Amino acid sequence: MKLRVILTGATGMVGEGVLLECLANPTVERVLVLTRKPTGRTHAKMRELLVPDLANLSAVESQLTGYNACFFCAGVSSVGISKEEYEHITHDMTLAVAETLARLNSDMTFIYVSGSGTDSNSRQHWARVKGRTETELLTLPFYAAYMFRPGFMKATPGQRNILKYYGAIAWLYPLARKLTPQFVSTMQEVGQAMINAADFGYTKPVLEVRDIVALAHSTAAPRD
Repeated sequence: MKLRVILTGATGMVGEGVLLECLANPTVERVLVLTRKPTGRTHAKMRELLVPDLANLSAVESQLTGYNACFFCAGVSSVGISKEEYEHITHDMTLAVAETLARLNSDMTFIYVSGSGTDSNSRQHWARVKGRTETELLTLPFYAAYMFRPGFMKATPGQRNILKYYGAIAWLYPLARKLTPQFVSTMQEVGQAMINAADFGYTKPVLEVRDIVALAHSTAAPRD
């Protein structure tokens, strides 16, 4: 089965890394990038759809059919914004996109990037909001849904959208991979794990870092 992917967050670090994996992987037939601003990238199997507000896709619904995977990588840090704004972007916007896509594509696998430490019962606001978002996404009528909780990710060569502090601590990656493998992966592994989840699935809906790495390196028969 060839994957026809809708991807969000391509101008951010995670989304860009996942996009590069999709473009390089023959399992992915085409990619529709939903974005508020151009990515600056072109590729034969990639198309950009500029959307001012992901929370309202009514004007472009006709262009969102015929896809069997969504890699939802859009997000924002909770630092420097109000709790209300963070909840709107992290929860409300994500659910608005997911509900629309579930209605338009019944055979879609939806993959949401939350993050290590996500917990509905956490004392930290961001973790609770992401936990609630995960829980509600898993109730939608997708073919399958997976919640990815990556930790520290080594950027893919060629990435342009890298957080400044990631660049400053990238040299720690080899040591962290050896001493704390439960917290680190490469961006390539995250992207490959998403492709594999959409292609042949995984044994549980919520994937921590170890699960992401294992899935990235696994092989199985693709779904029908």
